[in-house]
Amino acid sequence: MSLAIVFSRAQVGVYAPLVTVEVHLSSGLPRFTIVGLPETTVRESKDRVRSALINSRFKFPARRITVNLAPADLPKEGGRYDLPIAIGILIASGQIQCGELAEYEFIGELALSGELRAVRGALPAIIAAKQSHRKILLAEGNTSEARLIRDATVFAAGHLLCATEHLNAQTQLLAVTAALPRHDRTALDLTEVRGQVLAKRALEIAAAGGHSLLMLGPPGTGKTMLANRLPGILPGLSESQALEVAVLRSLIGIRVDVKTWFVPPFRSPHHSSSSAALVGGGSNPKPGEISLAHNGVLFLDELPEFSRHVLDQLREPMESGVVHISRAAHQVCYPTRFQLVAAMNPCPCGWVGDPAGRCRCTIDQIHRYRSKISGPFLDRIDIQVEVSAVPRRYLRADKNKGEPSSAVRRRVFRARKLQMKRAGSLNHQLAGESLERVCSVDRGTQNLLDAAMDKLGLSARAYHRILKVARTIADLADESALTAAHVGEAIGYRILDRTQNCWD
Repeated sequence: MSLAIVFSRAQVGVYAPLVTVEVHLSSGLPRFTIVGLPETTVRESKDRVRSALINSRFKFPARRITVNLAPADLPKEGGRYDLPIAIGILIASGQIQCGELAEYEFIGELALSGELRAVRGALPAIIAAKQSHRKILLAEGNTSEARLIRDATVFAAGHLLCATEHLNAQTQLLAVTAALPRHDRTALDLTEVRGQVLAKRALEIAAAGGHSLLMLGPPGTGKTMLANRLPGILPGLSESQALEVAVLRSLIGIRVDVKTWFVPPFRSPHHSSSSAALVGGGSNPKPGEISLAHNGVLFLDELPEFSRHVLDQLREPMESGVVHISRAAHQVCYPTRFQLVAAMNPCPCGWVGDPAGRCRCTIDQIHRYRSKISGPFLDRIDIQVEVSAVPRRYLRADKNKGEPSSAVRRRVFRARKLQMKRAGSLNHQLAGESLERVCSVDRGTQNLLDAAMDKLGLSARAYHRILKVARTIADLADESALTAAHVGEAIGYRILDRTQNCWD
């Protein structure tokens, strides 16, 4: 048989489309050609496959070898096609036999010795193979990802010889057994944050309703500590949510940590990050930080130090929950259901309003510093809270530790359960008719809202976000009706609208 057809999987965003690897051996001068829109790494597989076959004690056919990767208009990249190409050559040359070849899919990069190496994006390929009712054979290095999928038939081999012996029914590989990680929690606890009652309250409200949060305060007041402890008060991820997170991590080669499998992800990119690093991009677009924070928290420390252009690119993903990245040859879509938490100083030196008079910033300097954050971006942040300096007595007294994260998490879980039962979504996702139904207020509360709109110059978006935050405050108190007290507290979390008139 001079023709062999082997199945593999490409990587396009979070999807793994089927790739048919057709290998044909014909007469003529020895030549090895790969067609089907292969990129550089795929074209280089010719040399890897040749050396791997020879070092595995197989004969490399001295014939004209043509490999077609179909569909031809789908760009192929990476070393994932090494194994299916090698299998195709061995079958086409009659060196191995496999009567069940059509039931298998193969991905894996070959070393020159024939050893199989792990590839990125194996998890989407395993899921796609399972949906196609096929078995998949890959490298042992991808075993940890294979264990995350229930009811998938996955075989892992460490060497090309092991894979061929399995196909020849000489030595059977054991199927990888699914073993989901356990529910563990982060060790960071809210009791480690002394004082900051108002900030902790805002953090609990943000966690309960999935709201975005901005903390404003001088250096050393605990803004970063509070942000780092947000995942500890969030409910654990469901299995489907955890799998979505694992798929995105698989695309960039991040191994799954079994100890934090069900803990919401927490991403904290540096303020020097480019737009491609934050939003995603590249010639073959990869997920950015906002996608890696999907179903979790994106923490932006030193918010004004980020490029204004980069921050403004977050506006659409914050609203829609997805980001569309288009290139000449690629159009991909990544999920971005993240919870934004940001921290910033009130001025360049961080000490404006300090009683000791340490701030020497001018009005113009403060204006330029805060103007780095655009008004439309700020308008999308639900809760803005001031984090003041902690008095010394709170640092010394154990009685000021406050509630542990476990107690706060129980209230957050109860409030979220109520929201899902009432509207099928968290409060920050309410819109349209459901928003009007869930957040209806009486005339006195409406008058309070109207007065706040006029005095603070709030937009319609800010008006609705105040209602959503107020609804979350009522849910935490287990109260069905919105009152003036709930709305008044929600208005109090718009500190930058109350105190600043310098936003663009």
